Amino acid sequence: MQVRLEYGRTGLQVELPDDRIVRHLAYKDAAPLTEPAVTLQQVLENPTGTPPLEELAAAARTACILICDITRPVPNELILQPLLQTLHRAGISAENITILVATGLHRPNDRDELIEMVGQDIVDRYRLENHDGPELDQHTYLGESPRGVPIWIDSRYVAADLKIATGLIEPHLMAGFSGGRKLICPGIAALETIKVWHGPDFLEHPRADCGSLEGNPVHEENTWIGRKAGCDFIVNVVIDADRRPLKFVAGDMVEAFEEGVQFVRGVVRATVDEPVDIVVTCGAGY
Repeated sequence: MQVRLEYGRTGLQVELPDDRIVRHLAYKDAAPLTEPAVTLQQVLENPTGTPPLEELAAAARTACILICDITRPVPNELILQPLLQTLHRAGISAENITILVATGLHRPNDRDELIEMVGQDIVDRYRLENHDGPELDQHTYLGESPRGVPIWIDSRYVAADLKIATGLIEPHLMAGFSGGRKLICPGIAALETIKVWHGPDFLEHPRADCGSLEGNPVHEENTWIGRKAGCDFIVNVVIDADRRPLKFVAGDMVEAFEEGVQFVRGVVRATVDEPVDIVVTCGAGY
């Protein structure tokens, strides 16, 4: 059996013996959005758990928008264009908007990567900056979490009047699902925060697993940290195996995220009757 794995930029063909295949798992059928830009605008105007974004933005002078880095297949340009237009309608000027790449402890994204991520127009018109986790002096201390994680968050985000996190919701090996709160921790947290939150006490917990949220200390802690840092609005997307948007959710960091998670469970969850010896999977390429 020939199986294509999304690996690197070009993919990888793997031949597996037919008599050893128990099951070939893939996304369940789900129709991609026919007009994703229109759907996104509707979601911004009718969010979950918050007033419309334009109403929130009307009370702000400055805004910080968090986006994923080059390692995540988020349609950033598609998300940012209507989001930025909404902020402008509310009176926030381009010079008062910072788009912050939530790198966590990944390396900074260079200019060519930023253009690939968000498009030339946004790179040219807006302040687009990388988070730098190891530089503690670029972070603000917000105390400790309930489980003793020191909370250091990028000062550019902390100082903004309006705090927005974008992102992608998909299963995550330790946090249960990506998206929502994860753009804040670890996305714009300092090394001093991440090395504790990403330490063995959290990662070795039996509930710190893919698709698991209830009782998962990784999820619970970064949700708490996200609330402490503040997050006025999220915009998250669910994509299919071909990276086409299936659903947008927007609004409250917890409520909108949970709405997206329920949708993701419906398209990615599968049950295998009994344990298998070997699982072959991949990281979806880039």
